[in-house]
Amino acid sequence: MEWDEVIRMNIRTIIKNKGFIQKAVANRAGFSKQTFNDMLTGRRHIKADEIPRIANALGCDNSDIYSVPSGEAV
Repeated sequence: MEWDEVIRMNIRTIIKNKGFIQKAVANRAGFSKQTFNDMLTGRRHIKADEIPRIANALGCDNSDIYSVPSGEAV
């Protein structure tokens, strides 16, 4: 599994688990709905300096976004 895929998967999981709406997270992080959607689908690379903005919008730590699921290798 690639890092980008881990990051996208973690963000989508956090959004789902917290019951958030993707558009609201995008707005809180300062992205358009389309840009954020492109990030989560892999059409746009998520830059390292954007992770803190996303984590803040999700109410989580940066490490939650970077965590690798057990049994997976990056």
